[in-house]
Amino acid sequence: MTRLPIRLAAPEPGWSVDTDVVVVGSGIAGLTTALHLSRQSSLRVLVVTKDVLAAGSTRWAQGGIAAALDAGDSADEHFTDTVVAGAGVCDEAAVRVLVREGAAAVRELAQMGTRFDRGADGRLSLTREGGHHRDRIAHAGGDATGAEIERALVTRVLDATGVQVIEHALLLDLTTDVDGAVTGLTLHVMGEGQRDGVGAVHARAVVLATGGFGQVYASTTNPSVSTGDGVAAALRAGAVVRDLEFVQFHPTVAYLGPRSSGQQPLVSEAVRGEGAFLVDGAGERFMTGQHPLADLAPRDVVAKAILRRMRETGADHLWLDARHFGVEKWRVRFPTIHSTLVSLGIDPVHDLIPVVPACHYASGGVRTDLTGEASLRNLFVCGESACTGVHGANRLASNSLLEGLVFGHRIADTLVARLGEPADPRPRPPHAPAVGGLLDGGARVPLQQLMSAQVGVLRDEVGLRAATAGLDDLVARDGGAPGTEAWETTNLLTVSAALVQAALERRETRGAHWRDDHPDRDDERWRGHLDTELGRDGVLLTRFAAGEQP
Repeated sequence: MTRLPIRLAAPEPGWSVDTDVVVVGSGIAGLTTALHLSRQSSLRVLVVTKDVLAAGSTRWAQGGIAAALDAGDSADEHFTDTVVAGAGVCDEAAVRVLVREGAAAVRELAQMGTRFDRGADGRLSLTREGGHHRDRIAHAGGDATGAEIERALVTRVLDATGVQVIEHALLLDLTTDVDGAVTGLTLHVMGEGQRDGVGAVHARAVVLATGGFGQVYASTTNPSVSTGDGVAAALRAGAVVRDLEFVQFHPTVAYLGPRSSGQQPLVSEAVRGEGAFLVDGAGERFMTGQHPLADLAPRDVVAKAILRRMRETGADHLWLDARHFGVEKWRVRFPTIHSTLVSLGIDPVHDLIPVVPACHYASGGVRTDLTGEASLRNLFVCGESACTGVHGANRLASNSLLEGLVFGHRIADTLVARLGEPADPRPRPPHAPAVGGLLDGGARVPLQQLMSAQVGVLRDEVGLRAATAGLDDLVARDGGAPGTEAWETTNLLTVSAALVQAALERRETRGAHWRDDHPDRDDERWRGHLDTELGRDGVLLTRFAAGEQP
């Protein structure tokens, strides 16, 4: 691989801000961290978001949030379902944290004003999704859970004392001292007045909650802002990233035709949880016999089964049948999905829904410990940007919102104990490595097409080496001018290079990583993690970590 940049080319900061903690991201993970910091301490908190505060990735979550909330359920059963879905590489200590602290955290969300759906008796309405053996998915607005959680948290954060917000801000790079400890970050703000253009934030701790990197692929459920900025910035600063090869492809994304690209409409797994089922062009329910849970098998199982049947039949998509729901159930339980499908000319009350897998969620990210701290001092990461070890090789449905909630709490608790009272950051002289090249924004579409063609659900060594060569060619054609398009495209390249290297290294099939040339799971050799770092020479180094806690 040609050398990657270890700092983005950008103008010198024209303004600066001092704070105790800067939180980058406004989804459930970032907002939970900021809110609990403000409630437990007098620390100054700055929330930075790439769009407006209410536009975090959380709002796109349809299905719900998983926790053992019913008397017939238990944290132990939730634990078992999570580690089974994770295909042998979950960090069990992290999963126990998630399931044991999850129920109380969800109840606290409700106390803070999140309007979860409830039955006539006032109890939470719970449903089931793929990989779960119990009804444990709390939802809101039928299929608008993320949007409702986002609304409740944003309302609380805006009322919180000591929290400031900078919107329309793109994270550029983390700043570090001579010992490698994180001292803040640089941003590009598209605003007005004093905070416009490139600026610096000096902080005693940085929390990255920047979401995923779904825009690495041509078709994804992720919004356009999901360009892996946090993971790329952490890599450039010297942090360890883990398990990037485990990219989850959602089995049921509405198929809009062979030329459709960008963010695609998701058809939530909760639709199958309520009784919808998959069929091929002949109307056969092909998931029967594939797995004990049939249509509610873990996502990697369903996605692979869909692609196998597409290969066998030559179809470019398959079908989801939920016609038996009737109009009332669609409009009450799944109003957002129903409205979206109708707007696309698909009436799910009378029509089969054309579906195909598409990039959905990154199970890997910046490696953290059980407090949410990364391998660099003073850097904390949560949500989809992080690899806490909870998801393993394949995230269990609706565990993502719970992970952001639980680990956001843990990060806040850790920072309150560590930082104490407000104080000046007083950073030592920042470590400023040499600057590499920037990709031109025009390379974004070729990069996405390359990754979709060679590093999608189905992978093999020939395709992965072709992807490596293609990325090398893109690096060789650098020359982009500093600006949002070049910065985002360079971030996508950085994450893609690390993902491809890990996928090439893991010579087995496990969870969301499917190697056609190594079709079996190999616990003797590969039951563990792949950690990747970007050296000061701009070269990626990937090594195997045999299942140890970070």
